[in-house]
Amino acid sequence: MKPIVLILGPTGRMGRNAAIAFEKNGWDVRRFNRKTDTLWDAAWGASVIVNAWNPPYNDWAAQVPNMTRDIIEVAQASGATVIIPGNVYVYGPSAPEVLDHTTPHLAQNPLGKIRVRKEAAYRASGVQTIVVRAGDYIDTEPSGNWFDMIMAKSVSKGRFTSPGPTDCPRAYSYLPDVARTMVALANRREDLGAFEDVNAPSFTLTAQQFAAETETLLGRPVVAKEMMWWPIKALRPVWPLARGIVEMRYIWNMPHSLGETRQLDLCPEVQRTPLPTVLARALEHQIDPDQMMRASNLTIAE
Repeated sequence: MKPIVLILGPTGRMGRNAAIAFEKNGWDVRRFNRKTDTLWDAAWGASVIVNAWNPPYNDWAAQVPNMTRDIIEVAQASGATVIIPGNVYVYGPSAPEVLDHTTPHLAQNPLGKIRVRKEAAYRASGVQTIVVRAGDYIDTEPSGNWFDMIMAKSVSKGRFTSPGPTDCPRAYSYLPDVARTMVALANRREDLGAFEDVNAPSFTLTAQQFAAETETLLGRPVVAKEMMWWPIKALRPVWPLARGIVEMRYIWNMPHSLGETRQLDLCPEVQRTPLPTVLARALEHQIDPDQMMRASNLTIAE
């Protein structure tokens, strides 16, 4: 009998990739439907719950604590393991450049503190919880993230846009790699501790390096440019989401990478997808087919 995984948020970028990865690895995948399902009924019998729910920044304070409480309550009753996508928000601007499971959660800004309290609640709950932490997401298709909406939006015009300094190294994670890490850890959950904090395989890159890699892929010049923030700042009075975007701006100025020690200890078979392959897949929707043929030696794989 196949093990069952419940995906909360299956139509979002993380939930979609998680569902695909679990199905490929022989799991029975339940995709939660907010319109027709209840959490208790959907979760019953599931060995693993992937909490890929992620409301907009301006709804975090109102929704995240309640979501966390409800999922913990169901998992305590059912005995399910919970997997949550983690990010670097919990560390705060004083964090060291290499972030791993030993790095203190010292964020003091409102959004960072919500994430700190969320992870602390799982740790204290007694529910087996696996945090799979990643950098900024790179998806296989346009999904409304920073990479496709801002950073790579103008590569066809020869520009790679950075929300921070173009020479600042930062962590980026390819979503299929994050999802495969989730599956690998779920498959060996019985050998894991009650709370695991594991970084997914990630890249550490500057915008300049992204531009150079994209230039190689396309065979023509691509220049890294820094984004102007004043339009987003100006919208804060009328666009609630802009307030959270500006609040988290510091991360674009914070050099950081994700340490790989814990992931190599627990699931070394999950290898990082080569960057040229990641970029070819992430950019194929907006690049002329003739240009993409220059990367014909790449295997576009998830």
